[in-house]
Amino acid sequence: MSHALHFNLSRFYFIYYFFVGAFVPYWGLYLTAESFSPADIGILMSLFQLSRIIAPNLWGWLADHTRQRVRWIRMTAFLGLLGFIAIFWAHDFTTMFIVMVALSLFTSSTLPLSESLVLAHLASTNGHYSKIRLWGSWGFIVASVLLGYLTDWFGIGSLLWFILLVQCTLFALTWKLPEAHVPPHAHDDFSIWQILKQPAVMSLLIGCAMMVTAHGLMYNFYSIYLAEHGYSKGMIGWLWSLGVICEIGIFVKMPWIMARFKLKTILLASLMIGVVRFAMMGLVPDQLVLLLLAQTMHAFTFGSFHAASVEVVTQYFNGRHQAKGQAIYNSVAYGVGGALGGLLGGFALQYLGGQVTFTLAALFPLLGAIIVALGLHLSQPYARKGMFSH
Repeated sequence: MSHALHFNLSRFYFIYYFFVGAFVPYWGLYLTAESFSPADIGILMSLFQLSRIIAPNLWGWLADHTRQRVRWIRMTAFLGLLGFIAIFWAHDFTTMFIVMVALSLFTSSTLPLSESLVLAHLASTNGHYSKIRLWGSWGFIVASVLLGYLTDWFGIGSLLWFILLVQCTLFALTWKLPEAHVPPHAHDDFSIWQILKQPAVMSLLIGCAMMVTAHGLMYNFYSIYLAEHGYSKGMIGWLWSLGVICEIGIFVKMPWIMARFKLKTILLASLMIGVVRFAMMGLVPDQLVLLLLAQTMHAFTFGSFHAASVEVVTQYFNGRHQAKGQAIYNSVAYGVGGALGGLLGGFALQYLGGQVTFTLAALFPLLGAIIVALGLHLSQPYARKGMFSH
């Protein structure tokens, strides 16, 4: 992969996840400041996950059908920017609901389209996904730490202006993304349903959804949960950043890990670490040292789990199905799973409290581990050349 191509893709990931690092840790706090209840916040935040069930599949189909991924990445980024501008006039639940529906329908589709673009470039250039994806992690870290202090200094309302600036930058960078050529694949004559209905594929998608269900609770409510236990926004930012710093470490080590362990082993180990992590979040919220330890586990509950999942998805969905495969993965795992975590989490927090809710969240990765153990049958001990391999 040329230096210019690597730079353009990495820069785009950095800014996209800068947006995620500004939005995920602090949007719940903004909605709380606007006097929305935990149940309201659960519904509003889950719109992003619910939109992932439908929207990415439409854009993914368009990308595969037209073979013009960049055009649709640019379109979703632009429409997402327009949707976010309307947030400045949304203060009651109904208006906020409508605006966040519009925003989520487009913003949720930018990532799977970008993933399919990057994977298409890697297939023809022998590049390394982890070396590009880790720049997204750096973007998340910078945003979560920086916004923690900025919102402490200027108030949570300033978050809107920071995110607007990031959205504008993201749209501008779409004009620097090069289109990728997708060569024919042996399974191009398969229908998408022939691939999707395979038991191994269904087990992977359901297992991923279970892991993301627990993370959906965390993404929507962890900052609120920490604030209720007396942590400042600056400390909240550092706690989020620690997890992503460890995530970067695991992305760097993924070539070594995937060369020595089967993908199924990586998935199962990540799921079981997820059980421990969410149980700790619920049981010891006032013990900072143990919370720090729980955050280091993000390296596995997201980092290694996502890396292995993307690799398995790429093995099953290739050629003309590549963008649709990434869209389906995002729809089921992050759409269904994330929405389930957000919706159930909002009502559980309101009626059961934070500690009980986060402790119960540990049951979802446990269920995911059982499903993957019984249903996913893979023999590949290492990643496909050009993805994570050296």
